[in-house]
Amino acid sequence: MALASSLPARTAVRPSASLARRRAVLHWVAVHSLAVAAALFFLLPFVFVFLTSVMSDQQALTSDLWPHRWRWDNYLTVWRTPGFLTWWRNTLLYAGAGTLLTVVSSLPVAYALARFRFRGRHLALTAVVAMMMLPPQVTVIPMYLFWAKQLHLTGSLWPLVVPMLFGDAFSIFLLRQFLLTVPREYLEAARIDGCGELRTLLRVVLPMAKPAVAAVALFQFFSCWNDYFGPQIYASENEGAWTLSYGLESFKGAHHTNWNLTMAATVLVMAPVILLFFLAQKAFIEGVTLTGVKG
Repeated sequence: MALASSLPARTAVRPSASLARRRAVLHWVAVHSLAVAAALFFLLPFVFVFLTSVMSDQQALTSDLWPHRWRWDNYLTVWRTPGFLTWWRNTLLYAGAGTLLTVVSSLPVAYALARFRFRGRHLALTAVVAMMMLPPQVTVIPMYLFWAKQLHLTGSLWPLVVPMLFGDAFSIFLLRQFLLTVPREYLEAARIDGCGELRTLLRVVLPMAKPAVAAVALFQFFSCWNDYFGPQIYASENEGAWTLSYGLESFKGAHHTNWNLTMAATVLVMAPVILLFFLAQKAFIEGVTLTGVKG
C-alpha cells in the first residue's frame, strides 16, 4: 500500500521538473537571442564601415558588401594625407590636457560639496546641477567675443582647454555622488593621525575614488576626442589647430567620391576610442555604477 501510494507522487513530480527545465531552456534562448540581436544591431554599422574601408575605389561605389581584394594600403594613404598627423597630434593634446585638467580641478570641488558643511553648500550644488542643464550653444557668442576680442586666442585650442582649469559640472556631480559613499570613519581617522584636508584627499579619498576618477576621465576623454562644435567655433580659421573630428569633415569633402578612403579615415578616428574603452571597461562600468549609489 505504501509503495502504491508513493508512485503517483513520483509521477507527478517528474512532469513538473521536466517542465521547469524546458522553461529554463526557453528562457535562456529568449534572453540570448535578444542579446545577440542587439549586439548585431550595434555591430553591423562598424562592420560595414570596416569592410568598405578595405575596398577599392570602384567597388566602394557598388552594392557589394564583401571586398574582392583587401586594400590595406587605404589606411596608409589616409595616414599620409597632408594634415592628418597634425589633426592626430592636436586631438591627443586636446583630449589629454582636457582630461587631466578636468580631473584635477573637479575632484577638490566634489570633495568639498560632499564632505564640508558650510553655508550655501546646497546653493552651490544647485548651481552645479543648473550648469549641467545649460547647453554650450547658449554661451558660445559671449565666450567667443571674450576669447577673440579680449585675449585674441581664436584660431587655437586654448579657448577649449583653459576653461577646464575651472572644473566641469558633470564631472563634479559624478565625483560628488561617489564621495558621499566613502565612510566618514576613514576621514576622521586620517584627521586624528594629523592629516589636513589636502593630505586626506590625496592619501585616503583619492585611492578609494579610483573607479569614479576613471569614469570621469573616460567621459571627458571621449567628449574631447569627439568634440566637433568647439574646434569648429574656435579653431576653424587655422588649419594647423584642427582636430580629427573637424579635419574628418574636410577630408570627406575632399574625397567625397572615394568612400573607401573616407571609411578608412573614420576607422582610424574611431579605433583609439574603442580600444581605450575595452581596456578600461571594468573600471569605467564600476565607476558609473558606484557613482549612483547614494544621493
